[in-house]
Amino acid sequence: MFIDSHCHLDFPEFQERLPEILANMVDAKVSHALCISVDLPDFPRVKKLAETYPHLFASVGVHPDYEDTPEPSLEFLVDAAKHPKIIAIGETGLDYYRSADRSYESMEWQRDRFRTHIRAAIAAKKPLIIHTRSASSDTLKIMREEGAQQIGGVMHCFTESYEVATAALDLGFYISFSGIVSFKNAKELQETCKRLPLEKILIETDSPYLAPVPHRGKTNEPAWVAHVGRCIADLRGISIEQLANQTTENFFQCFQINRSVI
Repeated sequence: MFIDSHCHLDFPEFQERLPEILANMVDAKVSHALCISVDLPDFPRVKKLAETYPHLFASVGVHPDYEDTPEPSLEFLVDAAKHPKIIAIGETGLDYYRSADRSYESMEWQRDRFRTHIRAAIAAKKPLIIHTRSASSDTLKIMREEGAQQIGGVMHCFTESYEVATAALDLGFYISFSGIVSFKNAKELQETCKRLPLEKILIETDSPYLAPVPHRGKTNEPAWVAHVGRCIADLRGISIEQLANQTTENFFQCFQINRSVI
């Protein structure tokens, strides 16, 4: 069985198709999925999905690229994380990609928000889901300064270098690969994926984005995490069963889930 460690089933693309999406997961042997919070106004929808479906989990957090949205307080994040189906804080992190024309100082709000999430994760004893884009140096710096290694978590939709991956591993984080790893032009990422310890890898869709080959360009969905798994198994020269079993075990370890109670 596979697990999609990062998806956005509350997004509009899925509102009319949710029964079909969930049925497709069953057909593809995707046993669970983690629905990710990106802002506070939409968090109730994310939480509702996890409350309604036993095989769905949720996170609480505000994406680093959402500027014009209510700012989460440490107290709110910690309180929301008390819910048994809220298994992580995030996604959080830094994203300088769309702000390349802005000064470093003007992005301090992102760094402040990231610090709040890390502090909340440590207080709530829930792992972090970290997004980093064009900001890996600052991301790792803040992780170290705030003691993110105390709680760990996952670097989601990883596209950075092997050196960034190993630095994150040293802080106790898992590395999650999306459909990007299946793209023909992702040779460096594929090499990184081959070199990392299998017991520290997760797989995800980030759906509705980043559909893997052979569905590239379409609206992604959790069932297609199986294609990500097959791609990584082929890259590493292992069976799909070994990849599926290990990444499933990694998911439960990363998010501190007792398999006997789900």
